Order: sequence, then structure tokens, then C-alpha cells
Amino acid sequence: MLDLEPIAALCKTEGLALVVDSTFATPVNFRPLEHGADVVIHSATKYLNGHSDVIAGAVVGSEAVIEEVKKLMRIWGQAIDPMAAWLVERGMKTLVVRVERHNQTALAVAQWCSQQPQFAAVHFPGLPGHKDHEVAKRILNGFGGMLGVELKGGTRASERFLRALTIAAHAPSLGGVETLVSEPRLTSHAMLSPEERAQAGIPDGFLRFSIGLEDADDLIADFAQALAQL
Repeated sequence: MLDLEPIAALCKTEGLALVVDSTFATPVNFRPLEHGADVVIHSATKYLNGHSDVIAGAVVGSEAVIEEVKKLMRIWGQAIDPMAAWLVERGMKTLVVRVERHNQTALAVAQWCSQQPQFAAVHFPGLPGHKDHEVAKRILNGFGGMLGVELKGGTRASERFLRALTIAAHAPSLGGVETLVSEPRLTSHAMLSPEERAQAGIPDGFLRFSIGLEDADDLIADFAQALAQL
């Protein structure tokens, strides 16, 4: 979790543009332009759409920036089709209520996980013990729906835990109405060695959850029964 304002000040001093990917936060929880960013990008596939049924992206910035983006899109042919645009527009209508639910449920699940001895670490900025909690509390309107956990026992424990879950779907995406869980060692960080992943803060046994709109008590009960099978 980074405080953008000092970074934005440095970028302006050095004549650099500050581009921020705010997909995880969404405009509901954080608006980088208000903190000095020049350009904001979103994977609209994720929270903006919210239903895991479209591939799209969004760029936000000044009129001059957007005009340049539009020119490049015409040259490269990257405009989305009308149906995809409609799906994103449909999802945006419920963005606020969905993100508020993601915030609430993820916080409840993270708090519960932080009390379970089977987890070596729980990564969620809404927890007071998180190293960036104070920054997150100051700049975010909500802590989001992304949750990382490290299971004691490494890969073997994480595989058994995944097989035992009944609600969360094992899939690499995020930001939809359903809870998804992925293993970075097999997806986003598969090209790294175990040692390199550990140095990046992603040891074996690390799982990334995108907490959905299910009832928090149901998710916690599912986590509990899965932990009981380790």
C-alpha cells in the first residue's frame, strides 16, 4: 500500500507521468487522480463489470490523455464490442453496493483468519497488524475484497485446504460476485523459483482470495471445515 502524494510530487519534480493501476481498489475505495496521479487504469473485467463475463479495460485521465488513448485505440483496434460495453455499463450500476459488501465481508473473513493458528500470516490492509494499515486507513474509503493467507505446511497444506473448500471457486480471476481463490505459484508468479517467490512475499502455501458477495458467516464456516481437514 503506497501513499501516492509523495510519489506524485517526485514525479512532477522529475517531469514524469504517474500511472496507477487501481483495479483492486475501484473508484469506490480510492481515486488516485485526487492524490496526484496523472493516469488511472482499471481492468474493467474485474470489479467494474463484477460478473466475470467480459474482458475490458478502462483509462482515466485528462482530456489530452484520453484523446491520445483514443487515437491509439483507432490505430491498434482495441475498442471493445458493443455487447461487452453494455455488460460493463450494467455492472457499473451496482458497483457501489457491491464494493461496500466486498469491503464488509472481506474484513470479517480476514479478522477470523487472523485468529486461526493454521495460518502463518494473513494479508489484509484492514487488519491493525498489517504493515500498511495506517496508510490504508488514511487514504482508502474501504479496504477492498482481496485477501492473502499463508498456510503453515506450505504447498501440501494449501492443496489440501483448496480441495476441501466448497464455496470458493479455484480460478485466477477476481472482482466478481463469487469468491475465487488462486495460487500465485501456479498463475501470476509461476515463472519464478520458490526462492524468488519467497523474496517477493509469496511463499509456498500462499493463497489469494477475491472475496465475493456471499454471506460472511457462510465463508467463515467453509474456511473452518477446510482447516479442520488439514
